[in-house]
Amino acid sequence: MTDLYAVFGNPINHSKSPHIHRHFAEQTGQDMTYTKQLVVDGEFAAAATEFFAKGGKGLNITVPFKLDAYRFADHLTPRARRAGAVNTLAAQTDGSILGDNTDGIGMIHDMHNLGWELHNKRVLILGAGGAVRGILQPLLEQEPESLAIVNRTHDKAEQLANSFHDLGDVRALKLEELAGQQYDLVINGTSASLHGELPPLPDDLLAPGACCYDMMYGAEPTIFLQWAQDHGATGVADGLGMLVGQAAEAFYLWRQIRPEVVPVITAMRRQMSDKNHK
Repeated sequence: MTDLYAVFGNPINHSKSPHIHRHFAEQTGQDMTYTKQLVVDGEFAAAATEFFAKGGKGLNITVPFKLDAYRFADHLTPRARRAGAVNTLAAQTDGSILGDNTDGIGMIHDMHNLGWELHNKRVLILGAGGAVRGILQPLLEQEPESLAIVNRTHDKAEQLANSFHDLGDVRALKLEELAGQQYDLVINGTSASLHGELPPLPDDLLAPGACCYDMMYGAEPTIFLQWAQDHGATGVADGLGMLVGQAAEAFYLWRQIRPEVVPVITAMRRQMSDKNHK
């Protein structure tokens, strides 16, 4: 029997998940199919119930259903509970559904693949939305020296910092408080860079040897990564490796096999570049 998996979202046409999991299945010799399904707002629970009733083994969840998936799961992993959102559902042998959030660990694995060290580093995160909430626990488990969150709406950053301060030195800062501060790692967790927008960051924000990571990705470097290169960042990376990394973690949860991510990232990068230059 071929095992069934899918990604649920709205919109869903752009999803690269089927492509990624096809790579993983071929690489590891797994008998599985993976499709994408457009789900109508308000109908997530019905669609997920039907998928698992028909023998589906696992789902990836993308925008805007990560909170619906959180509510749908019978059990949650500690990191999903912390994130308050679920991007992976897995059918268990007893028929229950486990909810996990693999976004943060996907990003950490990508940084490790890049050779970036997080222990004892000063980390700054731009943004305080759901994407950032999903990465905070895995980030803090790496024991950075400190972690600061800056967001357009300062209250949101403060709420987030308060939710996670038991895991480490986490604080919310206002944009103007960045003056005179330096960071070893700056992560952009907002989608603003996709629209060519960037907050006014101080010119001397990056410490010597600093790295910059954009959770968004595209065929060309985002405006945030262009800023990073112009301001002396030693390493820059976009979120394509995180996308493949979170998929690999979901694949491991489902199949107990850890696929190789680097060949898949390389293949996808080439594909994006080819499309862009046609």
